[in-house]
Amino acid sequence: DNWAFLYAQRLALKQELPLHICFCLVPKFLEATIRHYDFMLRGLREVAEECAELNISFHLLLGYAKDVLPAFVVEHGVGGLVTDFSPLRLPRQWVEDVKERLPEDVPFAQVDAHNIVPCWVASPKQEYSAWTMRGKIHAQLPEFLTEFPPVVRHPYSPSSPAEPIAWEACYSSLQVDHTVKEVDWATPGTAAGLAVLKSFITERLKSFGSHRNNPNKAVLSNLSPWFHFGQVSIQRAILEVQKHRHKYKESVDMFVEEAVVRRELAENFCYYNENYDSVQGAYDWAQTTLKLHAKDKRPYLYTLEELEQGTTHDPLWNAAQLQMVREGKMHGFLRMYWAKKILEWTHSPEEALKFAIYLNDRYELDGRDPNGYVGKLQDGGTGADTPSPCSTGCLWSICGIHDHGWTERAVFGKIRYMNYAGCKRKFDVDQFERRYAPTP
Repeated sequence: DNWAFLYAQRLALKQELPLHICFCLVPKFLEATIRHYDFMLRGLREVAEECAELNISFHLLLGYAKDVLPAFVVEHGVGGLVTDFSPLRLPRQWVEDVKERLPEDVPFAQVDAHNIVPCWVASPKQEYSAWTMRGKIHAQLPEFLTEFPPVVRHPYSPSSPAEPIAWEACYSSLQVDHTVKEVDWATPGTAAGLAVLKSFITERLKSFGSHRNNPNKAVLSNLSPWFHFGQVSIQRAILEVQKHRHKYKESVDMFVEEAVVRRELAENFCYYNENYDSVQGAYDWAQTTLKLHAKDKRPYLYTLEELEQGTTHDPLWNAAQLQMVREGKMHGFLRMYWAKKILEWTHSPEEALKFAIYLNDRYELDGRDPNGYVGKLQDGGTGADTPSPCSTGCLWSICGIHDHGWTERAVFGKIRYMNYAGCKRKFDVDQFERRYAPTP
């Protein structure tokens, strides 16, 4: 279920050439820890096994693409290179670095394999909100939301087999924090991810539309880690979920809105706004209101360490933080509350955003993702905020991206406000706090 791979195989079949898949393992990436690298590497083991069955050489190269891939291309006489897409700054730089170092006679193509409507096709500019994006996406879904063509066993073998992958050497090459441990609820890999998708459809989809805002109800898809690491395709999930629209119309429509429109809106923002992880990326009204209230007296001030350990005065916030630390996933509704309180309890919007992105990227399995920076939430018919199947974005919560101005108040200015009393009206806060109480 990968359009970049399918395109590469089609080129190779047309030219009657062998097909190689390369993964360049960088020693560190933003705030990723062993929790994230282990999830990724265990998924890549499954890819390696699948490639062997398909007569495709899989290579795991240690180092940055610019340092290892051009040499691989020359050594293997590669006739063309296909890569996938990310709108984020670092991966885009990797693509530019490789382009500069490739032999001039090797064509290089990029395919947006993880969005349903390719990012640059969905819109040629930064969209202001889901309202301006929705029509553009839905108009193009008939063309792009199609079944995948089959992968075939590749008929052309390479002249020499791929070197066996030294998985231990892969782990020892990493320069990441090993104190943030792997989680036990999420098994990496496509097979496990598709099993989660199946369980969502059979057990949770029917209640998704009505209970997705309740952190005590197990109704979310929980698919974001597999989406983030490319182990399950969003397109596959939508194709499968849509088969049940006649039974669960509200839930299916809501899932499509969040997994397609809202998610691709976040991709759009990161692609067209170079300040996607900074207050400078916010709309003028938001920058103005945050600046006006930057010196307002904060009711509490916490250090990054106090926030990380979940030792604030607010038991709900602490419980949400501890859920993220322990499980690598925080309920989407609480991600909004969590980020907005960081704005309220730190010295400035800049510090709040820095802390929120650091904690999100360090602990969330789906951190370091456009949705984590700017994911926009669905506004339900009741005005309720509903979490995306991917991250709720730090800039949405703190800087009002894809939102509008609200009633002015201290610290927040016109940024949408949330408080403890509002959460108590939405769900049983005490139950959630008991579930994620601090351990002695």
